[in-house]
Amino acid sequence: MSRVVLEVKDVQHSYGSQQILHAASLTLHEGKIACLLGASGCGKTTLLRCIAGFETIEDGSILLNQRLVSSRDRNVPPEKRRVGVLFQDYALFPHMTVEENIAFGIRHLSKQERLVKIRHLLHSVALESFAHRYPSELSGGQQQRVALARALAPEPELLLLDEPFSNLDQSLRERMKHELKVLLEFFGVTALIVTHNQDEAFDMADVIGVMAQGNIVQWGDAYDLYHRPKNRVVAEFLGIGSFLPAEITSEGCLYSELGELVCADDIQHLAGNHVTLLLRPDDIVHDDAATMRALVKQVAFRGMYRIYQLELPSGLQIHCFTSSHHENHHVGSTIGIRLDLKHAVILHQDQALIEEKGVLNR
Repeated sequence: MSRVVLEVKDVQHSYGSQQILHAASLTLHEGKIACLLGASGCGKTTLLRCIAGFETIEDGSILLNQRLVSSRDRNVPPEKRRVGVLFQDYALFPHMTVEENIAFGIRHLSKQERLVKIRHLLHSVALESFAHRYPSELSGGQQQRVALARALAPEPELLLLDEPFSNLDQSLRERMKHELKVLLEFFGVTALIVTHNQDEAFDMADVIGVMAQGNIVQWGDAYDLYHRPKNRVVAEFLGIGSFLPAEITSEGCLYSELGELVCADDIQHLAGNHVTLLLRPDDIVHDDAATMRALVKQVAFRGMYRIYQLELPSGLQIHCFTSSHHENHHVGSTIGIRLDLKHAVILHQDQALIEEKGVLNR
């Protein structure tokens, strides 16, 4: 296991009387790219600012390479933390050239050392021919690469990125996600990215922290967060999902509106409990030959596939994917569906995860 670069323990922070962070905790290892993912106002940017040293914390602690930099009684200044920051608007100096912007944080080096480092960084971000241009003469993607080079010039132990793609259009955002990930891996930098975009987190991160109401609700890789959500908050935030009421029988089966599902024996002790089954759109298969029917309420075309919003006889809404080559079924018609559950995410009444188990139709 690589060394721990960042450790956040039970951090609390408020703006005036409004508490923003409630005992937020995470651990980030060397060379890993992590994302803080959450809706606006959940506290992710505030936590990033606390890690950078721009905000003091009321309780808890922040350690960088096992060195305490923030606590109730201690706040190491940002410039002494060896933390680089890539701001949302890049914060490039408009009156400085690309070369001068990159040199800003390494003015303590000799002129020759600065030149060598700047040339290396310009080559790494493919901007050698832009050294003497000003930010206003660059595209959004080029400005981002300059800002990244400037942040990396002092060789920070940790790089923080706040919504790095928010100022880019969709096509450029897709390309820059790949470019930035390649550059971070090339430099071997440990990075923590703030985003509200699930696709960005899934594409970029080795590990993701889902934030809600000032807490990191779950910290793990994308697969676990999507298929093994810790609770309903995580399940609802990560992708489309439907929640189907079910009951566990004495035989260890789940019984629901969609029929009886065979489960593992080790949930028999929960017999009689009313639970909730999380269904993802890929768990619902559109099958014209199926006997179970559902009413089409909405159809969304997504290029390679369609998303159907369906209504069961009880009025419960579920979703399913189909290939866009499949015949389109219009709103108001009914389609056949069946379950293809490779696993089942079962939530108890308190909406905490019980198990993820293999499930088959009986």
